[in-house]
Amino acid sequence: MRLQQLQLLLTLAQTGSMRASAATMNVTQPALTKALKQLEDEFGATLVVRSPKGVRLAPAGEMLAARAATVVREIERARQEVAALTSDTQTTLSVGVSPAAALMLAANAVSAFQSRWPHVRVHLVDALYPKALQQLRSGELDMALGPLPPAGIGRDLQAASLIDSPSVIVAKQGHPLAQARRLDDLTGASWLLSGPRLGPGDPVHLGFEERGFAAPKVTVDCESFSTLLAVLPSMDTLAIVPERFYATHGPRMGLVALSLQETLPATTIHIFSRTDAPLSLPAQRLLDTFWQESTLLRESGV
Repeated sequence: MRLQQLQLLLTLAQTGSMRASAATMNVTQPALTKALKQLEDEFGATLVVRSPKGVRLAPAGEMLAARAATVVREIERARQEVAALTSDTQTTLSVGVSPAAALMLAANAVSAFQSRWPHVRVHLVDALYPKALQQLRSGELDMALGPLPPAGIGRDLQAASLIDSPSVIVAKQGHPLAQARRLDDLTGASWLLSGPRLGPGDPVHLGFEERGFAAPKVTVDCESFSTLLAVLPSMDTLAIVPERFYATHGPRMGLVALSLQETLPATTIHIFSRTDAPLSLPAQRLLDTFWQESTLLRESGV
């Protein structure tokens, strides 16, 4: 069985005509008929049914054509990948990443991707929504990784969940509430809001009002996690941050994580792309690599 024979079957399914298929494939009709007979002999089944109105695939032909489409598509992808790998032209992919996405997925995924695509430069952009999605819509980013906005994303973007990111509440060492063991012990505390309102860092998600307490009092808004690390160790405020972020930066910056009885709501990291602009081949392969890394993390229980 040759690739040309599989392409023949797909062309017959599209045109419904031996003559049109021969013209499409730039072969003579007798050569096409011979190739079809060889394919039928190899599989021991009738693949095409002829009639005065033309030709159509028999059930066995439909089954083989479905497999053939996958084979032809993968071979074409392989050709594109080889061309990209052997090209001297450098391509740049811009990816917006939230702090949790950067810590959990970016390092290993980008390293694995560049081992296969050394000519592709990956530009990682620190981005929190809604800014990240605005940059994606404008074309500044090829894709973005982060939490799903509470209001959704609209039809112009598509999102797929990758992995859950646990959160912790942090405070400076010596904070009066550093030894608290229950969320209810934190009523009346001052909070630093990391990221946008109603985002993962908003203490409104802790449910104080639902339990009859006053809404959490946010006294400082902080868009940048680097700024949070700079100011929180000197303030009597609490903040919600990704668990992996705290483990990486918190202790050396003089922060402690509260050991609470309750489990905080986890944030699901999604990968976003535009629906009206298909990803380039390198971008699709990078997206696939993020998927693979998230699968490995889930399977390892990290």
